Amino acid sequence: MRSNGKKLQAIWRITEQLRTSDQLEDALSNGLEIISDEVGSEEGSLWLKNEDEKRLCAIVNVGSTSIAGISIAYGQGIAGSVAVDGTSVIVEDCTKDERFSSSVDEETGFKTKSLICVPIKNEGETLGCIQLVNKRDGGLFCDEDLALCEDFASIIAIALEERGYSLIPQTKKTPIISLKNVTKEYKSGDGVLKVLKGIDLDIYENEFLVVLGESGCGKSTMLNIIGGMDTLTDGTVTIDGADFSHPSDQDLTDYRRNYIGFIFQSYNLMPNLTAKENIEFIAEISKDPMKAEDALDKVGLLSRADNFPSQMSGGQQQRVSIARAIAKRPRLILADEPTAALDFQTGQEVLKVIEDIVKKEGTTVVMITHNVEIAKMANRVIKLKSGKVSSIRTNSHPLTAAELSW
Repeated sequence: MRSNGKKLQAIWRITEQLRTSDQLEDALSNGLEIISDEVGSEEGSLWLKNEDEKRLCAIVNVGSTSIAGISIAYGQGIAGSVAVDGTSVIVEDCTKDERFSSSVDEETGFKTKSLICVPIKNEGETLGCIQLVNKRDGGLFCDEDLALCEDFASIIAIALEERGYSLIPQTKKTPIISLKNVTKEYKSGDGVLKVLKGIDLDIYENEFLVVLGESGCGKSTMLNIIGGMDTLTDGTVTIDGADFSHPSDQDLTDYRRNYIGFIFQSYNLMPNLTAKENIEFIAEISKDPMKAEDALDKVGLLSRADNFPSQMSGGQQQRVSIARAIAKRPRLILADEPTAALDFQTGQEVLKVIEDIVKKEGTTVVMITHNVEIAKMANRVIKLKSGKVSSIRTNSHPLTAAELSW
């Protein structure tokens, strides 16, 4: 039995999130996490209507299942039905409910047993719905859980109206890289340290994806596996639909040379080579590189081509490292805390370069950062916690680098 004080505390925390967060998607994501924890559900998702296409779009999800960006037709599945008729439901056994859509279940790869689904209403109009799936303790959802979700939905409806939220749905894309139930273990003394505990993640073409999480949550390990610098213990990795879980040494070499670009916090430039030579050194081993001068021009440093790293500022060195990454014309760039060692203004300049790479070059960028402000630029934001994906959200209105402040 949930105490009234505990319920009020949860609602207050959610209200504070919506009141103080600059970005609405951030507040919605944090609020959904609070409700999901309070109710004890395995998964949670928030769907909003796209009236033009008559579809529901998943804006935020909590849990390991990657559904942010997925959309379903009005009336499809339980969520689609609730969003149309505006009536809350508790479903004890989804397989026995005629509204249950197996096609949606197949798309997420998650086995849905029971759920709560609550409409988000504003003056009689249904804007979308909230769905919580499967009790973590194996029990069933109760009326108290439903009432708490309905309170949450009411707060969301007010926030959507006050902020004038406009949904820009993400076009369904084919992933260039997919991780399915990826685990990573290391020997530790007489035991085993499990760093990744079942990562499911799709990375799409031409997107800016930010990965957040506390130190030790597995961010760098995941990035190393994606970048071919470490191997998984179990699970599967696919590259453009082909299995890449256990590549040969030659496959890894070709992959790192031609498919992936790297940007590191510490720049990793060779001190005895000029900016141009640092780029040429990498370009020479790639299949179809661009000219070093062209790469430097794209990051605004053509005039510093003959300078050594010691003759450049930290921000300029980082931009050279970005030029080195894009010179290979990679499908994907992996960036590990690229602004951590820079002041705000210099970091913002580096982010503007990365922003241009995604928009003008069509390159996918996956960035690890502790700076939650940078996440406001991303198309999607992934949070890792204790070796698992804890939430995924889609930013319908990503900010530009110039709009950030920290």
